[in-house]
Amino acid sequence: MGTAVTGTYTAKLTDGPLEGKTITTEFLDTGDIRPRLEIPAESGGKRYLYTRGAGLEFDSTEFPERPTAVDYRYLEALFD
Repeated sequence: MGTAVTGTYTAKLTDGPLEGKTITTEFLDTGDIRPRLEIPAESGGKRYLYTRGAGLEFDSTEFPERPTAVDYRYLEALFD
């Protein structure tokens, strides 16, 4: 069994209500990129669902095979 690799990358929100914003998020325990992000809205009871897009940026000398930034596309708003 391998050891889980941790770390973070920048999620770039390319459209929707949070267009142009970035957030830092962690890789999954497997080291993979998160396929989707649920981001709480400023007003309670609502979250924005973003899914992974095609854009990847690589700029790490320590882990050159892992992206440092990933594009995410808006999918829908979720209400509690």
